[in-house]
Amino acid sequence: MSLRPGLVKRFLSTSIFTSQSSSAAIASASASASASASASASASPPSTTLFVSGLNKRTTSEKLQEAFSKFGEVVHARVVTDRASGYSKGFGFVNYATLEDAEKGMKGMDAQFLDGWVIFAEYARPRTPPGQSAYPETNKHIG
Repeated sequence: MSLRPGLVKRFLSTSIFTSQSSSAAIASASASASASASASASASPPSTTLFVSGLNKRTTSEKLQEAFSKFGEVVHARVVTDRASGYSKGFGFVNYATLEDAEKGMKGMDAQFLDGWVIFAEYARPRTPPGQSAYPETNKHIG
């Protein structure tokens, strides 16, 4: 399980954990979270599409586009909704015009607040073809 550096730092900086000795713990936890986050970020190849999770149920596609357009040219932004109810599923996708803009958007919006909720942005993984698992190790047959 990978830890997000902003989330760990925010969690450890709450009033329960604040003291003189906890600043060293925050620094070491943040450093280990950064290392694991960079390892997980390298697992997904850079893409112009970002996957955004942790969205408020009331966040609209327009609000998502507005927030991410501060970091570059957003081609398209979409909050994924349930087909039956029409309510947000709490995640979405943002497409940028260039890889550089996508990187700036990911770094600028990851672990930030949007509509009162902390959101997370990362490179979107490519879709897997229907009938195949997203995890190749589960495709092995025991014989």
